[in-house]
Amino acid sequence: MDTPTEFEALLNKQLPILERFIRYRIADRQDADDILQETCMAAFRAFDSLSGRIAFKSWLLTIARNKCTDYYRARAARMEIPLDSLYEASLSQSNHGRNLRAAVSDTLDRLGDKDKQILYLCYFRNYPQEEIARRLKLPLGTVKSRLHYAKQNFRQAYPYPPKQEQEKGDKIMTALPNKLPAYSITPTDKTPFPVKFEELIGWFIIPRMGEHITWGSYDQPAGILTESVTSEVTGNIMLHGIEGVEIHSRFAPAEGGASEHIYYAQLTDTHCRWLGESYTDSEGMKHLLTFLDGEEFMEQWGFGEDNCGSETNLTPKREIKREGNEIIAAKKKIALDVVGRYSLTLGEKVYDTVCIMMIYDDGALTEQYVDCEGRTVLWRRFNRGNWAIERYVKPWQELLPENERITVNGELYVHWYDCVTDRLF
Repeated sequence: MDTPTEFEALLNKQLPILERFIRYRIADRQDADDILQETCMAAFRAFDSLSGRIAFKSWLLTIARNKCTDYYRARAARMEIPLDSLYEASLSQSNHGRNLRAAVSDTLDRLGDKDKQILYLCYFRNYPQEEIARRLKLPLGTVKSRLHYAKQNFRQAYPYPPKQEQEKGDKIMTALPNKLPAYSITPTDKTPFPVKFEELIGWFIIPRMGEHITWGSYDQPAGILTESVTSEVTGNIMLHGIEGVEIHSRFAPAEGGASEHIYYAQLTDTHCRWLGESYTDSEGMKHLLTFLDGEEFMEQWGFGEDNCGSETNLTPKREIKREGNEIIAAKKKIALDVVGRYSLTLGEKVYDTVCIMMIYDDGALTEQYVDCEGRTVLWRRFNRGNWAIERYVKPWQELLPENERITVNGELYVHWYDCVTDRLF
């Protein structure tokens, strides 16, 4: 018997996970098998381009996810439900601020089994109603009625969270100002001080008992408060054998529609990382996503190799070099570095800070100005010109022509919004 090749050995080890991953997302068994085969063939053809074999699992699941996305996009044109795109995106939070998620697919996932079944047969399999009636052993009139109500339920639930849910709840009530005070950022010649940075990246809270904080988002250039988030560490937890803490967060958009989420995180002497999140959908079903859920978790919350987390002891590493508004950065999934020391004036207060910059390969960039105590004074988000162009249509330099611009490796990035915490007020 021939010895298995390196690719075959790696694939055989991950094949059960790959099959579950695809069949969870594709209801039709034959279609799922086709996508499984396509994924394996695509992985085989591209295997030589994979630089680190340790990343084989996440790389393989990314290929599978893209194949599943292509599968649904190909069928979206046949749907009579009035949608711009099956993968139209909405904003959500992730470890680098506002992110995009598939609002339509999230809505479909939360419909009842009967609704999903009949929508799938009608719009994805393209069966006529008479064929659906035969397959389900139902009267034709029942099929027509069920299809009518399934489409109605989808419209009421779309986008997820439903619009009517978004409109409920309190307006923002917080100690944060409604308008962000004017600020200025001036580079200094001083050497950046070493910083013990234990906050969860982009979330401003340290995962330690007794911690609580409120932070607000201010869209630019208006600088008006658009959302506040109050987070509190509520207890210790053990998640899949790893000790951490539970964090309760309440989101309060300016237009109303407060919602609550639960997160799980861990702080060690050297790293800080997310372990999972939990939320309840509109039908009362509780969802739990953890670090064992592979690429789905890593896309939103993962950080570092094997989700080791972000380092807490930070000094300049020269991964990112900054001269004014021109930046040269290492090309990697996430580049993180201390890029200089700055005097930050916010309102009437002056802060001595270092700037922690993070550049993501998806087109997001953040600046985090941190004081000597390791706490954030100001957080700023930039978008590459073509970030989420499918959603916003125009490049960011056209959407926000008055906002500050920087370049990273020659590509244009545009300032989007800022965040500050109630520690400053």
